Formats: sequence, structure tokens, C-alpha cells
Amino acid sequence: MIVDGQDPQAIRAAACALAAGAIVGVPTETVYGLAADAQSDAAVARIYAAKGRPSDHPLIVHVADAAAVAHFASAVPDFAQRLMQAFWPGPLTVILPRRPGVASAATGHQDSIALRCPSHPVALALLRACTQTPVPGEATDRTVHGLAAPSANKFGRVSPTTAAHVRSEFGDELLVLDGGACEVGIESAIVDCTRGAPVLLRPGALTRAQLAAACGQDVLPGHALDSAAPRASGTLQAHYAPDAKVRLMDAAALQTALDLLGADAAHIAVYARCVPRSHSPRVVLRRMPDDAAAVAQQLFAVLREFDAGGARLIWIEVPPDTPEWDGVRDRLQRASAA
Repeated sequence: MIVDGQDPQAIRAAACALAAGAIVGVPTETVYGLAADAQSDAAVARIYAAKGRPSDHPLIVHVADAAAVAHFASAVPDFAQRLMQAFWPGPLTVILPRRPGVASAATGHQDSIALRCPSHPVALALLRACTQTPVPGEATDRTVHGLAAPSANKFGRVSPTTAAHVRSEFGDELLVLDGGACEVGIESAIVDCTRGAPVLLRPGALTRAQLAAACGQDVLPGHALDSAAPRASGTLQAHYAPDAKVRLMDAAALQTALDLLGADAAHIAVYARCVPRSHSPRVVLRRMPDDAAAVAQQLFAVLREFDAGGARLIWIEVPPDTPEWDGVRDRLQRASAA
């Protein structure tokens, strides 16, 4: 059931449902999340079951503000503190050492925890309401300090950026707070802060240069980590995939492929900055914006539209090899690996 996320009564109802152990669809500025009480192993298990996600694959825990970090993390390095000051609320996740006995299931039973403070007003309103809503049936007056909230889609599939996308994944029985289309459109950047230096495990809207400027030191690329590094959300080689097969091609290769198929081309969707010519009316052509942020905002919705239109092949022009495109390029490479 989709409800208006601007309605205070809907926020209260969602907070009560979460305190009771339910899962709820929640908008953030990045993508919609499938949220549950991060401190309840049973509630977190419902996320894993609904998504079909392996239980050792950690979730990101969303908090209302930086003050909530102390509940989940045992230590916060200075550079992590500077990152949070610069980009929270916003599309940044930091991985920190986890306090023993807290949110074990949500972290895939690792000794680290991924934390984020979203900037979407509906998500923030819900998180604040949760901190004021007692968990029923517990001896102490515990409230929900944070929400484990991976993307609200089946595991490995295209992330949702509207409430309707969430309903298409899980049906009308799931309570979904509608906060409109997501502003950023791709998942948060993830910075590992447990290794003595910041390491970018997953790119997002924030570039390494922006992160480095904020924390006052170089941010290492993810491949700098060894096998002891923590697992993190959205870092599998194959991820974010539509039903149709995705292939990345340069502009010349796109045009050559369509010319070779000619009028016989069918069930193909093309997303490119330099839109090629097609000799077949059964090829869907869509122009990719020149701005990386604009592409990120619409990318997952475009992939879902191509699937819904019956495409079997999705050909996408390779993004430019520049830092502002890192997040989009990462998602496309993982989508094409599926």
C-alpha cells in the first residue's frame, strides 16, 4: 500500500509498524529502501527473505543524525568524523567498527557496520519518529535507533527510484511511504573507515576528490583493500541488472551494430548520448543526458522502462572516463556483468 510520505499520520503509522517488527518501503535521496529495525534480528531477517538476499551480505543502517552513530559504532576516526560533517545528511555511507552486541544480523555478523544519514525529508521524519516510538513487548523502553534499509528490490536487480517501482517488486501489501522520485538516483558512496585510511568501496554521486577534500587526506580506491576488508552493499561484480541483457558499447559500435541488423532489428533499446540511426521501428532510441548527475537520476527508471517495454537487449553507450561519471559507470558495469 502506497501512502503519502508527507502525511504525519502515515509517518507515525510507519514508525509503529517498524517498532513492531514489520518492513516498510522508504524513500531516500538515493533510491528507495526496504527498512526494518536494525536492532531486531527477526525484523532484519524479513528484509533478507523478502529480497532473496544472502544473510551474510551486510545492510546499510540509516540513522537520524550523527549523534546516533555512538549507539552503533565503537570508534569514529577523525577523517570519518570530517566526512560525516561534510556530507551528512546526504549520499554517503561510512563503515565503522561495530559495537559488540548491536545490529549483528544487519551487518552480516561482521565486526563493522555501515552507517548513513539520508537527506530525504520523509526518511528523516521517519527516523526521528522511530526514536520516539517504543518497541512493544520489551522490558525496557527501547526505541528504534536506526533502520537497516537496503534498496527495495529483489536481490541483484534494478534499484527502485519511485514508490511505484517498490510496489512492482513486492506487491500492494507492503507499506510504502511515497516521497516522489529520488533526487540522486543511484546508491550512496561507501567509504570504509576501519582500515586506518579512507577507502572508497562503492562510488556514488560524490567523487573521490570531493571526499578527499572533506576528510583532508587521499581516499584510496577499493582495489587497495586486502581479503580482510569488510563486505559492503552493492559491490558484487554482477548487480543492478534488468531482465534484458545489458551491453556497453561506444558510439561507433552502436551504429555499426544497428546498421548490420537493419530493418530486422527488434526488441532492442538504446540509451546513448550520441543517438544512433536505426532502420527498424522496433528499436527504442533514448538520448542519454550529457550531465552525469542527470543520468544518475534517471538511470534505473530508464532500465525499468526498457524492461516494461519488452526489450530483450539494452545497448548503452559507455560513459566518459572522468571522475564525475564513476558512480554511473560502476552501476552500468555491474548491470552488464549479470
